Amino acid sequence: MSETISEAAVTAEQAGDDPAIEDQPRGPSLSPSRATDFMTCPLLYRFRVLDRLPEPPSPVAARGTLVHAVLERLFDEPQGSRTPDAARSLVPSQWDRLLADQPELAAMFAGDSERDAWFDEAREMLDRYFTLEDPNRLEPTHREMSVEAMLESGLMLRGYIDRLDVARTGELRIVDYKTGTAPREEYEARALFQMKFYALALWRARGIIPKMLQLIYLGNGELVRYVPDEGDLLATERKINALWRAIDRARTTGDWRPHPSRLCDWCSHQALCPAFGGSPPPLPPEPNPVPEPAAPEPAAAEPAAAEPVAAGPAVPA
Repeated sequence: MSETISEAAVTAEQAGDDPAIEDQPRGPSLSPSRATDFMTCPLLYRFRVLDRLPEPPSPVAARGTLVHAVLERLFDEPQGSRTPDAARSLVPSQWDRLLADQPELAAMFAGDSERDAWFDEAREMLDRYFTLEDPNRLEPTHREMSVEAMLESGLMLRGYIDRLDVARTGELRIVDYKTGTAPREEYEARALFQMKFYALALWRARGIIPKMLQLIYLGNGELVRYVPDEGDLLATERKINALWRAIDRARTTGDWRPHPSRLCDWCSHQALCPAFGGSPPPLPPEPNPVPEPAAPEPAAAEPAAAEPVAAGPAVPA
């Protein structure tokens, strides 16, 4: 069940599947994933947004996409029937759906035994989910919800929220599933950036500050909860605007310098990176300003998400 809350009132289905809407000119926009890419490494942002270089399928990222899909479909079952067995039974059908959309995922496995072991890892994460909350006591208002909001600066925020729970009293809870492990306390603020990004978008679109931000880490079975306030979201808005100005400067100057870190171990573009002796391709022609694709992004590879994110160019808070 995909829906959109946005000032533009474009549904997720339309934005993701209608080529006419996809090709319409749009102003500058930013998602939390691409914001994190730039903070991690400006060259990575360039490769993904401007060059749109292909990346080989990742078993870790694909497993995250599969688990997300199962948890989304689980709530189609009636209350009382949302059990671990029901979730496990959804794995084959959701895998078939992923393969239909991305046939290249089949090449990730050397054989059936390797694929079956990968399925088992996904099922273990689904089992772990039931130790953290009881889906039979929940009735999410939105699942895989596209949210868009225009800031006063003219920057459009775009993102996809795994789950939005709305209480009878109108309070909002944003829920995000992570198939990695919870970060150490000193890196928790980085993990919450994505959630504050979503909270800001909802606030600007609906005029309501979410009551709770909840991260569900299925890699080690932990919950991280945070209660935002107006000051938090205003600070997040300042940070996002400063980040976009830094991105725009890089686009204007062509200075997309790499920022080597431990996350480079999971980057598929090392052959083109000067930090590893490579040379980036010529910059493609691009419109001004640069919008991001409207279609949902696949789940990021969790090793990168579980590691501390290296600081990129200075962005004031």
